[in-house]
Amino acid sequence: MSIKEIKEELNKQNKNILIKHILELYKKYDPVKEYFDFYINPNEEKLLNTYKEKVREGFFPKRGMRLRLSLSRKAINEFKKLEVSNEKLGDLLLYYIECGMEFISSFGDISESFYNSAYNTLTKALKMFKKENVLDDYKERMLKLLEKSKYSGYGFEDDILAIYDEFYSNN
Repeated sequence: MSIKEIKEELNKQNKNILIKHILELYKKYDPVKEYFDFYINPNEEKLLNTYKEKVREGFFPKRGMRLRLSLSRKAINEFKKLEVSNEKLGDLLLYYIECGMEFISSFGDISESFYNSAYNTLTKALKMFKKENVLDDYKERMLKLLEKSKYSGYGFEDDILAIYDEFYSNN
């Protein structure tokens, strides 16, 4: 069914029926509940902390010991869909890299594809910070990330240094 067809069908319904459908969706589906909770009470900081926990769970699961980066990436994608500010999204992206560096310092290298993904993710985050004029607010975290990258493989330390220089050398 297309959006147009759904829109036409919804236009035929009265307000009470629409409210009933929305409440059913709210009760049955967590993403819908989360969307409406955020829509009604948009507390980005609280939401960011919730999603940081989800990202961390991919690296350091409470149950089991298996690395599950797909959980972390899924959390980031869900966070994007809530249309939060670029700064908060960038913060979550940076946190993803920080969790990765913490994992690497505890357990060793992940994979070359992780490092490539981390490089691209970090670049996106810093571009968001630059666009929002908040690069300086994240400089300390970048310096810590640069320090932690010394324990990583695949030339990631050099990549982090290059990114740092690109965004912070003129600041």
